[in-house]
Amino acid sequence: MKPITIVVASDDNYLVLLAALINSIELNLKEGYSIDLWVIEDNVSEANKEKLKNSINAAITQLHWQSMNEVIPKGIDLPLDRSSYPLNIYMRLFIPYFIPSQVEKVLYLDVDMIVQKDISTLYEIDLGDTLVGAVLDPRIISFDNSWGGILNYEELGLDAKTRYFNTGLLLIPTKKWLEENIPVRIINCIKENKKFANYPDQYGMNVVLANQWLALDPLWNHFCTIDHPNPYLIHFVQRKPIFKSYSNNRDYQKIFYQYLCNTAWKNERPRGESGRYMKKIKNIIDKILKQLGWGSH
Repeated sequence: MKPITIVVASDDNYLVLLAALINSIELNLKEGYSIDLWVIEDNVSEANKEKLKNSINAAITQLHWQSMNEVIPKGIDLPLDRSSYPLNIYMRLFIPYFIPSQVEKVLYLDVDMIVQKDISTLYEIDLGDTLVGAVLDPRIISFDNSWGGILNYEELGLDAKTRYFNTGLLLIPTKKWLEENIPVRIINCIKENKKFANYPDQYGMNVVLANQWLALDPLWNHFCTIDHPNPYLIHFVQRKPIFKSYSNNRDYQKIFYQYLCNTAWKNERPRGESGRYMKKIKNIIDKILKQLGWGSH
C-alpha cells in the first residue's frame, strides 16, 4: 500500500479529538493507501496512548509517538508570550527535522478536525514550486485585516491584499523546508515581531511564506462556524465539539460523535468548561516558567 504521511500534535485533553479524526480518515480512505501517522505528544498519559492504539485500524494506520521536547531542535528557543496558546502550536514547524528523510511531503492536521473525503486526493496534489499547500483563512483573508491579519505588513514591505492562510491544515514539502531553512526563519520572524503576532504560528508562516503557497480548495479546511452541506474536512475552530458550550453547526457535532463512537472514547459525553480553562491557565504558567528559566526545554 502507498503510505500517506500525516503529522498531528496533541496534549492529553485533546487526544479524544484525535481519535475521531483518525477514524474519519480511515473510513474515507480508498484502497491501496495506508496512513503513517506521527503524533507529537505534549504530556499524553500512557493510558490515553493505549486507548488511541485500541482505537485505530492497525491494518491501515501505523502509529508513531514523538515527545514534544524531543521534536524541538537543539539550539532553537520557542517564542514566549503571555497568551493562552500552548507551546505545541509551534511543533508543526519542526516536522522536517524528525520525519524520515525519504518522506518528501507531509500533511499536517490540527486534531480538531473531521475528514469526510478520501484524504489521498489531497495528499496527491502537486505543490509545484510552492513552499506549502494551505487554505485561505475565511475570517482574515488578507494581511490588512485589522482583527487578525499582519498588522505591520507595511513595515515588512508586504502588500495589504496579500492572501492569508490558515495553518490548521498544511501540505509541507519537507525537503524544501530544510533546504530553505524555513522553520528557523519562521521562528525568528515571530520573535522579531512578537507584539504583532496575535496568532503566533500563523503570523510567522504567513510572513515568511507570503505569495509562495498553493491555495487549496476551501472545502479541505472548512470552519464549523460556516454552514455547508458537504465539506471535505470540518475544522472545529473556537469551541470544540466535546464541550457543552459548543454552539456552532449541530450537524457537524453529530458527525464528530458518529466517528468517535467507533473508538475507545465511544462513551464520551460533552464536557463542562473547567478543564478547558485550567488548561489555558497552565499554558500561560508554562510560558512564564520558561521565561524565568524554570521550565524544561
